[in-house]
Amino acid sequence: MITREVREWMQKVERGAYSNEDAMQEFLRFSKYLTREEIKMIRDRLKSLF
Repeated sequence: MITREVREWMQKVERGAYSNEDAMQEFLRFSKYLTREEIKMIRDRLKSLF
């Protein structure tokens, strides 16, 4: 289940509030709590942005 923190992180990434390095560091912090399907969904959403 995608949590509020993950949704907020995704919104900040979409708005460009993070540098690429900062976004990845933040992702690594919470990625261990996500399922494989959730990570795939996040990856696909980010691919559509870039």
